[in-house]
Amino acid sequence: MMNPNIQATNRTELPEAPLLRVENLKTYYPLRRGTFGRAAGFVRAVDGVSLDVYRGETMGIVGESGCGKSTLGRTILRLEPSREGRIYLGGEEIASYSQRRMRPLRPRMQMIFQDPFASLNPRKTVRDLLAEPPIAHGLADRRSVQSRVGRLLEWVGLPKTALDRYPHEFSGGQRQRIGIARALSLEPELIVCDEPVSALDVSVQAQILNLLKDLQEELKLTCLFIAHGLGAVSYLSSRVAVMYLGKIVEIGPKEDLIGRPLHPYTRLLWNSNPVSDPRLRERDRTLPAGDPPSPANPPPGCRFHPRCPYASRKCREEEPPLAGGRHAVACHYPLD
Repeated sequence: MMNPNIQATNRTELPEAPLLRVENLKTYYPLRRGTFGRAAGFVRAVDGVSLDVYRGETMGIVGESGCGKSTLGRTILRLEPSREGRIYLGGEEIASYSQRRMRPLRPRMQMIFQDPFASLNPRKTVRDLLAEPPIAHGLADRRSVQSRVGRLLEWVGLPKTALDRYPHEFSGGQRQRIGIARALSLEPELIVCDEPVSALDVSVQAQILNLLKDLQEELKLTCLFIAHGLGAVSYLSSRVAVMYLGKIVEIGPKEDLIGRPLHPYTRLLWNSNPVSDPRLRERDRTLPAGDPPSPANPPPGCRFHPRCPYASRKCREEEPPLAGGRHAVACHYPLD
């Protein structure tokens, strides 16, 4: 079992080899029409994403609804099939693995789901929900697993009296704590947090974010944290990737990305984030014009150009590459 007394190290210096490497990953969904359901096109949910996640860090993925960030997380865990690209976990390429071959790797990769009301089996007690994964994967037997489930509840701030209760007896925040404990039960190397607070009341969101922050620091977790807003992402993440219409448009350390965003979409996304400081309320509150284009028919050139206030003819005709090293941006005219 993981040692809760382990303290996280400073992540300013990243190791050479990433725990997770994604190269040109694409996930398309066919659009079927007609009597025989022939494919008439594709929804390009993830369209050429590349990123690295290092041990002990949290990589944030942020963007509007429909940008492909949740599909990216599910594809990395092989819950969705990829059309193209490579996924490396600890140097092992897994994108082509069958589900049978993936089974021994499942304990190394876990997910905290968005909806705590739908992700827990209502017919199982908390004890069964936490004990089943390590037993199923041969990491514990029914006798030794009991002490493990008790420690898991302590880590997420729930009393041991919760073990013999059912999910419907808990609030949304408590259910998400159970979901977090279940993800930790297999001692995973990588945890994908798929918008873990978006389905919760605002008053509870901060509690769950603080819990994840504490667990991240104490257990040296490696996480891919997916969310709508830069506020939650910046609180937990050391690096942040901004997605738009299936692609990463900017990626870098959170201090650089928030303090000096280079892509117009990142700046607009950050400026739309609510703030409590009265001195910051007069900042530019301009929102992107219109709605995002359909991922089934993305625009040519830069995909953000129909909504960008700085778009030029070059933006409409040529797709910008993601370039820039430590702080990379996909924009022909990066902001100062």
